[in-house]
Amino acid sequence: MAANDMKLVVVGAAGRMGQALIRIIHETDGVTLHAAIEREGSAFVGKDAGDLAGTGPLGVIVTTDPLKAFLDADGVLDFTAPAASVTFAGLAAQARIVHVIGTTGCGPEHEEKFEAAARHARVVKSGNMSLGVNLLGVLTRDAAKALPAIGWDIEIVEMHHKHKVDAPSGTALLLGEAAAAGRGIDLATQSVRVRDGHTGPRAAGTIGFATLRGGSVVGDHSVILAGEGELVTLSHSARDRSIFARGAVTAAVWARDEKPGFYSMLDVLGLS
Repeated sequence: MAANDMKLVVVGAAGRMGQALIRIIHETDGVTLHAAIEREGSAFVGKDAGDLAGTGPLGVIVTTDPLKAFLDADGVLDFTAPAASVTFAGLAAQARIVHVIGTTGCGPEHEEKFEAAARHARVVKSGNMSLGVNLLGVLTRDAAKALPAIGWDIEIVEMHHKHKVDAPSGTALLLGEAAAAGRGIDLATQSVRVRDGHTGPRAAGTIGFATLRGGSVVGDHSVILAGEGELVTLSHSARDRSIFARGAVTAAVWARDEKPGFYSMLDVLGLS
C-alpha cells in the first residue's frame, strides 16, 4: 500500500458484487482495501476478505462494524439494499468520506436520505456504474429528444439473472429517466410497467417497460424507439460483473477531491 492510496471499505463483502469489488480494488493501482463489512450473523464474518473473493489472503478480516471502518477510511463502496444503504449514508456523512452507491430498488424516501447525507459526504449514486450504460443513457436522451413523441413509441426491455429481486432494474429506470428527460415528461406518471389482459391500444407518449428474468444473465438492456415502418434499437449487454466494480472504484477516486454533494456517473464521466 502506497502512502497516498485511497482507503476503501466494501460493505456487503460476501455478496457477488462485494467479491467483485474486492478483486478490482486488489488489481487497481492507487486504491487499497481498508475494510470489509458483512451483516451480523453472516457466516463470513472473521474470514479473510481475499480468501472470500478468490484473490488469496489480503490481511483484511470481514467484520460487522462499519462505523469504526468508516472513520479511518476515504470511501465506501455500497451495492447492498436500500435500508442498509441509508444507514451507510448516515455513517459516511459523519465520517465526511466518499460514498459510492450502486444499490437498486431505492424509493423516494431513500433518495431523500442520500441527498441529506450529501451535505457532508461525497455521494455518487447510479442505477448502473458502467461506462457503456451511462453512454447509452446519453444516447437514449438525445434520441428521445430528436424523435417526435407523436409517431415514435419508446419501450425499454431488460433481462437479468433469476436471483434479482427488484424490477424494473435500476438500469432500466435510469434509461427511462433519460428518455423522459429527452421528451420533457415525468417518468413516474408516463411509464407503463405492466400489461395484462385487455389493455386497449398503447397510450401515445408513454414509456413502456418489459422485465425478463432467468439463468445467469448479468444484465441486458435495450431501448426500442418504434415508428411507423421502422425501429431504432439502442442496447447494452453486460458480460461480467467486474464492469460495475471498475466503475464504482473509478467513481470513488473521482469523488475523493470533490466538494460534498450528490453526484451521478455522468458527473464522473464528464457527460452531465
